[in-house]
Amino acid sequence: MGTSVLSLRMDGELLERLRDHAAKRGMSVQDYVVRTLMRNDFDERFQSAVEETERFHGVP
Repeated sequence: MGTSVLSLRMDGELLERLRDHAAKRGMSVQDYVVRTLMRNDFDERFQSAVEETERFHGVP
């Protein structure tokens, strides 16, 4: 799997908050944002799988 570039425009306040969150975890802002997006993507896919399983088993 290759990599691509994504540019974001955000206000200074948001960037500072992201820097703070990343620094607390010893990460760069880029790594923090990517991991956050990956975690959210996993959560959405997991929830979809749970819902599909419940529909399959007839759980209301």
